[in-house]
Amino acid sequence: MTSLPKTIRENLHFLCAEIDGQLILLEAFFQDPTAALARRIMDRAGYAHNLKTRILDACVRQMAGAKKDNRKHLTLRSLEFVAVDLQRLSNLARQSLRHVERIDTFNTLVPERYPVIVGHVRSGVARIENAIHSSDSNLAIEIGQMQNKIEADYRKVFKVYTREMRNPKTQPSDIANSLLVASEFQRMGDSLKSISEALISSNIGQAVNFERYFSLQSLMSDLEEPNGELAIEAIAETRSGSSISAIRNTKTETVTAVFKDGEKNKVKEERQGVESWHSIYPGLAPKILSYKKRNQSAALLIEHLPGLTLEHILLNENGDLCDKALARLSKTLRDIWKQTRTKEPAELGSMQQLSERLGEVRRVHPEFQETHVRFCGEALPSLDTLVGLAAKREAQVAAPFSVYIHGDFNVDNIIFDPGENRIHFIDLHRSRYMDYVQDISVFMVSNYRLHVLDRETRSRIMDVSQTFFKSARAFARKQNDDTFEFRLALGLARSFATSTRFIFDKVHARRMWLRSRYLIEKALACPVGEEARFRLPLKEIFVD
Repeated sequence: MTSLPKTIRENLHFLCAEIDGQLILLEAFFQDPTAALARRIMDRAGYAHNLKTRILDACVRQMAGAKKDNRKHLTLRSLEFVAVDLQRLSNLARQSLRHVERIDTFNTLVPERYPVIVGHVRSGVARIENAIHSSDSNLAIEIGQMQNKIEADYRKVFKVYTREMRNPKTQPSDIANSLLVASEFQRMGDSLKSISEALISSNIGQAVNFERYFSLQSLMSDLEEPNGELAIEAIAETRSGSSISAIRNTKTETVTAVFKDGEKNKVKEERQGVESWHSIYPGLAPKILSYKKRNQSAALLIEHLPGLTLEHILLNENGDLCDKALARLSKTLRDIWKQTRTKEPAELGSMQQLSERLGEVRRVHPEFQETHVRFCGEALPSLDTLVGLAAKREAQVAAPFSVYIHGDFNVDNIIFDPGENRIHFIDLHRSRYMDYVQDISVFMVSNYRLHVLDRETRSRIMDVSQTFFKSARAFARKQNDDTFEFRLALGLARSFATSTRFIFDKVHARRMWLRSRYLIEKALACPVGEEARFRLPLKEIFVD
């Protein structure tokens, strides 16, 4: 671990000693409960709080001069978490005593069980300083493993208390308060685990939890890197809760693989999506190098794909490269759609999707809760009403065929390799057979929602969306997909509205919200049975 400033090192030492002192008193209290011991514990709250505050203040001062991705910054952030959780142990000790005070018959608590639990907490605290100064992840793991011992003891006393509930001689209030005491000790185990994770995160240079660390260790052992050591660096945190990291060779400075972990079901879907693309369209998706499951989480080690995301190209590269990437993407998509086409009709269901997500949108943007909509004195239907009407129309206009789609076709999930002139897809957990309009609408709106104010770049984004649309429309006409533009209008309406939940800027979000309403109104204005004659008002939509 990075060398600690003297102020932090000394105050951390005092804080660990203070918490251990309070735990010694707590241990003694359960062995021989006296009001004097309880009072000594309750009176020591201020010192632990002051020590924690000094550590946090010192960390803030030190971080002011450290780069955010600097190892020093990570260490200081970890120490903040350690200090907060140490003081939390002090708070939990006092809270447990408040519950004890309400117990009339002290033996109901089975107090002889608690010194062992307190001993586990003390063992964890005793390892903290050594784990910090030696950057020893094994010691950090031992701190976190104390939670398992505390949890096992908690379950034993929980069984005792629940059994006593059936005893008519035992006061229900005594059992209730005993359960609360046990719960405070269970939370002490959680604090030790949090401290353990903070120390491990500092050691490896990236925020991890226990499950992620063991998955990462297991998967990295599968990599063979004779030249140089392996290091990890964060790439992204997905909205679904997964974390993505690059595994880099420290000697060659090349990315060897990509590590992705998260909930077992989501990672399993990602694995299945990648494997399905390998069988359907080889070379498009990355290879899976290794896969591990652990409890309710799972992790993948994925081949690192060369190239740049379309988002990066749009925002940072020249127009020629952008045109080249878009042309290759359009060609690749047409090829995929032709190869995977089935005769099974596909319902887009975009209005149902929108209806299900309106609650999420309005939690971020409550101003979109429309009750009475008026324009020039005329009462207009709310968006909810329009969505309901459009859902009925949409159900009558299915795509004449199905194709295999990406399922989350944002510009940051598409990689273009200029050297090989190839397109790759990533983040494939939603891939399935579906109406291809789903991917088209998501792609176009993911372009629009990029919050870029530069006029030239903004104009390029609009041009990309319009060029992409023309390519997709040409494919639809060749396939005799007559209702393509009608379905796309509703698909775009869904994507514009639901994407606002990821947009904080109120002006930008409102532009997208109004475009959604406009597209639904235009689709509903089309006479029933005339959907094939509907034309998407593209220039009115993709312009700022």
